[in-house]
Amino acid sequence: MTTQALSPQVISVEKISELNKKYLSLTPIQRVAELYQDFNHKEIMLTSSFAATSALLLKLFSDTNKSQVICFIDTGYHFQETIIYKQYLTKLYDLKVEDVRAEKANHEKTYEEKTWVKSPNLCCSINKVSPLDKLKNSHSVWVSGLMSWQSNHRSSLNIFEVRNGILKFYPLLDVSQSERDNYIKDHHLPFHPLVSKGYLSIGCSHCTVPGNGRDGRWNNSPKTECGLHL
Repeated sequence: MTTQALSPQVISVEKISELNKKYLSLTPIQRVAELYQDFNHKEIMLTSSFAATSALLLKLFSDTNKSQVICFIDTGYHFQETIIYKQYLTKLYDLKVEDVRAEKANHEKTYEEKTWVKSPNLCCSINKVSPLDKLKNSHSVWVSGLMSWQSNHRSSLNIFEVRNGILKFYPLLDVSQSERDNYIKDHHLPFHPLVSKGYLSIGCSHCTVPGNGRDGRWNNSPKTECGLHL
């Protein structure tokens, strides 16, 4: 393991290209293991929404490094099934989960004003983006389970890339939907309980309906991303 993590402010385009070339030939579990060889553990930030099939990425990290902290953005608007799924996976894989929340007054204002109806982008900014921004300052690498098939935006990503001042790492980026589902079934990983009810992408309860891919998110709206990964 390196003694000092690479900072996104100093990492060069050439170095990012080298990382992408190196990790492209690795399997997801190999990528996760290699991450701890290339970067300092304390500089790695892992987030999980404990959504539809989050068990895949969480299992890989649990098998590789049980001391890794998983940041869960608690928007205050999650389905009860998501909270139960989070509790179940935390116990099943012995995860170290820390909840990240918006400031109480800001969150309460979105509740009182039903901001998700009037301005869904603002609601996401207050309850998701801003709380996580504070954590980004103390980390160099942000790990997320995005996959390229999930949306047009995600299909344009690379395994490593700098976005908004932090180096992003997507170890599952080139995993297909069928590969993901087969892995989960073959390894007996638990799906989110709402998947069986037709929810294939799961966010806040007032902005999510059953649908294929991300079609059920922000229904009847052109919005497809909460803003965390833009």
